[in-house]
Amino acid sequence: MTALQVIRQKYRMLRHSLNERSRRLWAASEARALGHGGASLVVRATGISRSTIVRGMKEADAGGGAGEGRIRRPGGGRKSATAIDPKLRAALEHLVEPVSRGDPESPLRWTCKSTRRLAQELVAGGHDASDWLVRQLLHDLDYSLQSNRKTKEGARHPDRDAQFRHINALVARQMRLRQPAISVDTKKKELVGDFKNGGREWRPRGNPQRVRVHDFIDPKKGKAIPYGVYDLALNKGWVAVGIDQSAFAVHTIQRWWRQMGTKAYPRATSLLIVADSGGSNGSRVRLWKWELQRLADATNLTVHVSHLPPGTSKWNKIEHRLFAFISKNWRGQPLLTHATIVKLIASTRTSTGLKVRCILDKRRYPKEIKVTDEQMATIRIKPASFHGDWNYTIRPH
Repeated sequence: MTALQVIRQKYRMLRHSLNERSRRLWAASEARALGHGGASLVVRATGISRSTIVRGMKEADAGGGAGEGRIRRPGGGRKSATAIDPKLRAALEHLVEPVSRGDPESPLRWTCKSTRRLAQELVAGGHDASDWLVRQLLHDLDYSLQSNRKTKEGARHPDRDAQFRHINALVARQMRLRQPAISVDTKKKELVGDFKNGGREWRPRGNPQRVRVHDFIDPKKGKAIPYGVYDLALNKGWVAVGIDQSAFAVHTIQRWWRQMGTKAYPRATSLLIVADSGGSNGSRVRLWKWELQRLADATNLTVHVSHLPPGTSKWNKIEHRLFAFISKNWRGQPLLTHATIVKLIASTRTSTGLKVRCILDKRRYPKEIKVTDEQMATIRIKPASFHGDWNYTIRPH
């Protein structure tokens, strides 16, 4: 076997294990070992350029080269695309920003344009770009491509962002004063019985849980409506499963206060409630405010209420800090009885320490209660200076 064939065979065995630096040092060592004409022979056997082999020889003689843990010297290699085209990043942001939308729970932003489409538009604008490069730049800009989302929310209230900032300030103040601040809402109504529940769970192969084909309500078992109270500071939840009425909602808050709130906040003088603008705890519901007055009288707490702007219920903390994990915990499980629902909710846990207590509220609440003007006049309610329809305080008598 000739020297050329030997070097070629060595290179074929080693080339997949060599990086850029080790390849040029190996080629330089082979050329140096062969003596005069060795570099030319290595070039013919491997296809490595002569300049690379010469550079490897210089690195070996100098004993330094790229440095410990490096493949190239500092500043070596091809320049980045943004260095070659300084306007590339700004052009990409200009394409993405008009259709980007934010999430109040995270600084992460996301875009509804694909990297391939963005690359095509950048190329049409005179920039040299590929979908891989666009993906890297978007990652550096804290963007990520996500699945389809609903973006048309209808009319947007001009004070929506200001109300979010107002709520955040109130919650921060309550926590600073070590006073309770809770987020409340009603979870989606659930059919009770052997009905299909979304999601999957581990079961023996070929033995899925058998459920009904049609989701017709069982007249004996009815529906379950979980109403939740989430402690924003302590990461603890309280859920009552019962009937969705304003009286039921406030009664759930009162039971949470007796069972959990008084123990966690023994010196509390006020309670902040963050709720949606609609439903049983809506900002225009008279019964909600009437029951809150009764709550204030029973607990001797000054009750501060802040409603999220209309159409923004998904931003309510209880939705993604409590209800989302309850849904994950019972995924793929038919909600056979009310007791099953209570046990599944109470067993919900997270790695961040979420704990949930759940009860079944069998109490019958009267329906279609009308609060008269005279009753409303007795409520010690004081609207806030900023959006008194969304923010108000109810003091005990």
